[in-house]
Amino acid sequence: MLTKAAVTLGKGEPFQITDIMVDDPQPGEVLVRLVATGICHTDILAQNQAYPVPLPAVLGHEGSGVIEKVGMGVTNIEPGDHVVLSYSSCGGCPNCLAGKPYACEQFYSLNFEGKMGDGTCRLHKGDQDLSNFFGQSSFSHYSVANARNVIKVPKDVPIEMLGPLGCGIQTGSGAVLNRLKPPPGSSLAVFGIGAVGLSALMGAAVSHCATIIAVDIQDSRLELSKELGATHTINAKEQDVVETIMDITGNKGIDYAVEASGRPENTRFAVDSLAVLGTVVQVGAPALGTEVTLDMNTLLFERKLTGFLMGGSVPQLYIPMLIELYKQGKFPFDKLIKYYTLDEINQAIEDSKEGTTIKPIIKLA
Repeated sequence: MLTKAAVTLGKGEPFQITDIMVDDPQPGEVLVRLVATGICHTDILAQNQAYPVPLPAVLGHEGSGVIEKVGMGVTNIEPGDHVVLSYSSCGGCPNCLAGKPYACEQFYSLNFEGKMGDGTCRLHKGDQDLSNFFGQSSFSHYSVANARNVIKVPKDVPIEMLGPLGCGIQTGSGAVLNRLKPPPGSSLAVFGIGAVGLSALMGAAVSHCATIIAVDIQDSRLELSKELGATHTINAKEQDVVETIMDITGNKGIDYAVEASGRPENTRFAVDSLAVLGTVVQVGAPALGTEVTLDMNTLLFERKLTGFLMGGSVPQLYIPMLIELYKQGKFPFDKLIKYYTLDEINQAIEDSKEGTTIKPIIKLA
């Protein structure tokens, strides 16, 4: 079928709105009519080839929409269902079989190398194949995804706001709720107060952390963090981050930290701010090859730094839980959102880079 999409033609080039062809879904796949899609920092990394996704490509990996057609063998989803799209996993490796699809042994190839699981493409411009992204390519009015990417969601919540649950919001909140699991009364700091960081902060509030510290360089984001549960804020341009955290915690250090900016200096601040037995979860995504320096003795004295992907979650279970928390007023992620049209996608990218918009969502219907 013919549809419109935002296509990335070359490294760092603006998105081009153009007509593309979308194939029918193959066995185990679905055709989705996208209603909206979030823009994530990882889309920008791929656009600029910090993650070398083959170009030309249709990026986008926070899609939400309605099932139009299902391929052979798909029985748990049907046309008309409201869905959120998340990451791809193979379903057959030991990690997937152990209920850890976020650690799929084929995660990089399925999400970043531009092909579906069978090694072919579903999107085309004339005679040229277009790479897909995260197995969903949601910067398009229609797309094909593997059924494993798809999460059925209730119809009593606006579908246009749900796409970011598939990546950024899942990742940030899951760092706290699935990996750190802080006990009530503990302390937690978030470094980088974008969509991922604010989702982690809301997760800390849901967990009843007593001390929740937001670290950023933009006062507007720090102010929003107070609305969402932060008990303290630190502007890293104006304050010594580690010293201030030590002051807040009575020189003990923080029990937990989430690094959500992808900036090496923030990873170092987070580790240096830890209490004994403390843990930092690294969720911020830098360009490939980015390095960080640490004092090894800081880690030696019972402190931990760990990587983390996609909320450490099974999306089909975790995303409906986040929606229920939202409906109860405990996870107000709608406060992060600003809507744009597809024609405004390049402006939305710039607003995201500049920090004036926390979570841009492109409305496609």
